[in-house]
Amino acid sequence: MQRSKIKDIFIQEQAGGDVLVQGWVKTRRSSKLVTFLQITDGSTLQDLQIVVDEANPGHEAAAALTTGCSVSVEGVLVDSPGQGQRYEVQAKTLTVLGGSDPETYPLQKKRHSPEFLREIAHLRPRTNTFGAMARVRNSVAYAIHTFFQGRGFQFIQTPIITASDAEGAGSMFQVTTLDLNDVPKDGGAVKHDDDFFGKPAFLTVSGQLEAEIFAMALSDVYTFGPTFRAENSNTSRHLAEFWMVEPEVAFCQLDGLTELAEDFLKHLCGHVLENCVEDMEFFNKWYDDSTIATLEGIANSQFERITYTEAVKLLQESGEKFEYPVSWGIDLQSEHERYLTETKIQKPVIVTDYPKDIKAFYMRLNDGGETVRAMDVLVPRIGEIIGGSQREERRDLLEGRMTEAGISHDEYSWYLDLRSYGTVPHSGFGLGFERTIQFVTGVSNIRDVIPFPRTPKSAEF
Repeated sequence: MQRSKIKDIFIQEQAGGDVLVQGWVKTRRSSKLVTFLQITDGSTLQDLQIVVDEANPGHEAAAALTTGCSVSVEGVLVDSPGQGQRYEVQAKTLTVLGGSDPETYPLQKKRHSPEFLREIAHLRPRTNTFGAMARVRNSVAYAIHTFFQGRGFQFIQTPIITASDAEGAGSMFQVTTLDLNDVPKDGGAVKHDDDFFGKPAFLTVSGQLEAEIFAMALSDVYTFGPTFRAENSNTSRHLAEFWMVEPEVAFCQLDGLTELAEDFLKHLCGHVLENCVEDMEFFNKWYDDSTIATLEGIANSQFERITYTEAVKLLQESGEKFEYPVSWGIDLQSEHERYLTETKIQKPVIVTDYPKDIKAFYMRLNDGGETVRAMDVLVPRIGEIIGGSQREERRDLLEGRMTEAGISHDEYSWYLDLRSYGTVPHSGFGLGFERTIQFVTGVSNIRDVIPFPRTPKSAEF
């Protein structure tokens, strides 16, 4: 008999017929005459009740089961007389697949703290929170691909190991095969001749620059993969390893990019609301009761568009006492972004045309040379969720920006070549996958929206 997932069982129009279900025991209640098991298989938040009566050969085994055990049950699907459950299974046969020591199994029928669950990341997917989190992550990842595939974008796999620093910030993990106990040096500098790649190599901070290569040939591309930042930041908003979605679009200027970003974010929110109803109701109840309303607001609103200069003026005239004082030229902080979206404008905001000195070298200079054609999408509760720009397609101006930033023209000769052989206006943005999941679910700590968080002094599992 083919296994039925619990999710599929509960959407059946009526009871009746034999089913095979397999899963893990969450709770057990036993009497002399009957044992009730609540089992889960991870396909849904709902548990399925298994009824094993005293006439069943498996009743003795069922009565000895504890939380965490795994079972395989064949039985008849019937209407349940109990409240809060539509169906239950009257067991015909029950097989114990794996035991679980009740003295050492760390998950019990109670709420565990996020801090405790991070210590047992190999077991926390069995909890309601992390089961729901995994399903939402899966659904959002699917929505990312359907959005771009539906618009004719090509999915590009950019390298994880790279010699390029797309951000120019230098916060990169170095990759080496050199003996760290005997590092070869030449005049005090590390000698990379015997290293695997023969030169310094790093874990990527972004797939953007490589994606630009393919945008210059295929027009519309996107990359979706892991990125790494060696920033010593132990906050609820930062990870050392996370996933990024990065489209690059040829023949596209900033206005077209803002439209793409708005449509993209609306698509993700709408998809989650439609396809993750049960899990989103869970997060709305237990984590942030504004979560669903916020997603509905994004899916159904027209995003406001203002320039950085206008944003600074609104903040200066607000009368608010911000922790970080506001002046033209600062990088907007989360408190500023949240004020704009939650208090002043009360909907998502796209801020454009930032000062060049706080943005990356590859962003296109505006006339006047003081600002660049950058854009950030700001949303309530979290602030910036998408950052992007029109890229500088003019070689002479790009060379000037690289010189200002101290970036070697020789090492990035391939990037400059793109501006010499059929250059075109092109744009792209990045969306942090984990920050998006954090926003969607209302979970406050980003370490709780990724299966295995990587943070300073922490690389478990």
